[in-house]
Amino acid sequence: MEAESGSSSPGRKRRLLRLYYSAAPEPQQEEQPDPCDINGAQFDPELYLNKLRKECSLNELMDQESCMVRQIRSLDSDMQTLVYENYNKFISATDTIRKMKNDFKKMEDEMDCLSTNMAAITEFSARISGTLQDQHAQITKLSGVHTLLRKLQFLFELPARLNKCLELQAYAQAVSSHCRARCVLQQYSHMPSFRGIQDDCHAIMERLAQQLRQKFRDGGTSAKELSECVELLLQLDEPAEELCDKFLSHAQTRLEADLQGLEAELRDSAPIDTDILEFIDRGCNEFVSNLCLVIASYQELFVNRPQEGELLLVFVDTLAARYFSLVERRIQEEKGVGDNSLLVRALDRFHRRLQAVSKLLPGSAVPSQGTEIVIQAARERIKQYLSALQSFYLDSLTDVRQALAAPRGPPGKEAPPSLPDLLTSLSNSILNQIKSVLASVHLFTAKDITFSSKPYFKGEFCSQGVREGLVVSFIKFICQSSRQFCESAGDRGGSTPPVLLLLLSRLCLDFETSTISYILTLTDEQFLVQHHSPVTAVTALCAEAREAAQKLLNHYVKVQGLIISQMLRKSVETRDWVNTIEPRNVRAVMKRVVEDTTSIDVQVGLLYEEGVRKAHSSDSSKRTFSVYSSSRQQIRYAPSYTPSAPMDTNLLSNIHKLFSERIDIFSPVEFNKVSVLTGIIKISLKTFLECVRLRTFGRYGLQQIQVDCHYLQMYLWRFVSDENLVHFLLDEIVGSAAHRCLDPSPMEQSVIEVICERG
Repeated sequence: MEAESGSSSPGRKRRLLRLYYSAAPEPQQEEQPDPCDINGAQFDPELYLNKLRKECSLNELMDQESCMVRQIRSLDSDMQTLVYENYNKFISATDTIRKMKNDFKKMEDEMDCLSTNMAAITEFSARISGTLQDQHAQITKLSGVHTLLRKLQFLFELPARLNKCLELQAYAQAVSSHCRARCVLQQYSHMPSFRGIQDDCHAIMERLAQQLRQKFRDGGTSAKELSECVELLLQLDEPAEELCDKFLSHAQTRLEADLQGLEAELRDSAPIDTDILEFIDRGCNEFVSNLCLVIASYQELFVNRPQEGELLLVFVDTLAARYFSLVERRIQEEKGVGDNSLLVRALDRFHRRLQAVSKLLPGSAVPSQGTEIVIQAARERIKQYLSALQSFYLDSLTDVRQALAAPRGPPGKEAPPSLPDLLTSLSNSILNQIKSVLASVHLFTAKDITFSSKPYFKGEFCSQGVREGLVVSFIKFICQSSRQFCESAGDRGGSTPPVLLLLLSRLCLDFETSTISYILTLTDEQFLVQHHSPVTAVTALCAEAREAAQKLLNHYVKVQGLIISQMLRKSVETRDWVNTIEPRNVRAVMKRVVEDTTSIDVQVGLLYEEGVRKAHSSDSSKRTFSVYSSSRQQIRYAPSYTPSAPMDTNLLSNIHKLFSERIDIFSPVEFNKVSVLTGIIKISLKTFLECVRLRTFGRYGLQQIQVDCHYLQMYLWRFVSDENLVHFLLDEIVGSAAHRCLDPSPMEQSVIEVICERG
């Protein structure tokens, strides 16, 4: 059985595949049906069973039985599933067929009833036609006579009817009645009776035309009444060219009255009396509405006269130009930058109402001119907001200066704000003001505003107007106005407090690190800025802010260094160094220098980080004045207390300077406290050195310089990045004093230390 099943399976599969893909059968000899093929149509169970008994063993027979039982159960299960799945469909089909039988039976009854009715109607119609056949011609003739009599009655009553309409001012009805009868009267004018009716009607219609013409000269006639008059006069065969001129002349009078009312409102009332939305509403409801009505009426009345269209264009553009000038004047009076919603709503309403003109008169320049007014108003608003931001920034700086200049009260009173608080307050107020302005300007691009979909407001307004013209310009203004504080004349930096320079330098540095990027990102996100046109890069703005911060900090160092230098210069120039007494203490000016330097250190530390210092020697704070006992100084002092000098000390000093590291006094400082203090101390000590080089010293004068320099060395080394710089400059000061000394006898180091510690 297995062998037979295996031999028949490939052929069966090929037949099934051929049926599935609708392939043409292979040309082959027709095979005889196999009676042992269990799936064939000629299957013989007895032959199949006998074959299995002969060819298969008992185990194979049992396996075959099990296989057939499984297949039978599977087929039963598939059959049940098929029946269950289609049961509802069978039921629905049965119900549908039953319902169709009932519907068709009812329809057959209705069709039978309809057929009966149609037959009755046909029979009745035939009876009526037969009854009236003899009288049909007579009825038609009588009907024609009746119609003619009615027309004659209308003609004979026409003069009275026209007079009545004239009395009631029903001009449209009078013209309509006359137009209906005019052709008939003209056709039968050779008959005396019709001739009299025609003459009476002409006289009446002439009076009516005179009354209609009078309405042109009547100033109280509305645009709608005016168009009705023109239409009636055209029906009365009045010259169209003359009517056209009169129509536009009368319309111009009415529209100019509207413009004069708007102009009087601008002239007689302050902006606060009538807001711009009310002004625009009045202009739109009166002038623009009447202008649209005039255009529509003109086109309806003179639609077949294209040559008159140019006249209408000139008429509309001329009057619209006057209206636009009034609107521009009113917009220019909107100087306040508080609430922007009224202006935007007014411009939106103005732009929206002008679109009606573009639909009525496509060739007119009115819509484009109106859009240009809206665009110009938006540009001016940007300029006003920029000016307001600039004024706000300058006022904020004034408040900061007043806070910095406020004296510190007694301990019980509230202390003035610290530098970090002032910086935070100034930065936050600027940022909040920018956000507020951006929110106000964003109303121009709101989705419910009609002109926001214009290309200008989608592109140029956002990129060149808001981003470049407002935000970028304001940031540049902050940087430029801050740099102007560095251009103050005078050694002491003019009237600008040094602490303000320090504060502004930190503000510009914060702008460079984070604020500029945040503001521009916020602007791009709110206004969906698309950089089609060139815009200022964030890196360029940050570089400008950093440059301003650097310049301010350099100027701060210069100003503070010059303040301390001024004290040192006066202390050197006002003293007689040749005849001075033996030093017993440190001069007060040196103590003041240390105090001021300490105060500056605290001040700078509030806004800037510490910075990096070179490693200090372990005995820096207790360092002996070794710089003055170095080989250079020993050689320099050698002629005073050494019997014989081996070589020229000036030569050795110059050789030493050649190999010394050059100190750049006014080099740019870094953004940290150590660098700032280093720059100030370099300027101060360099000034001290130059002043010493211009004086002549006695023995005690040299010793006083030694004491002062040692005192400065004790305290100043801790403020600078490299203590060797302080040691070198102080060494130069003492060396220059010794070189200018008449009796260079230095003081003992131990005595100097005692005086400085006591001082």
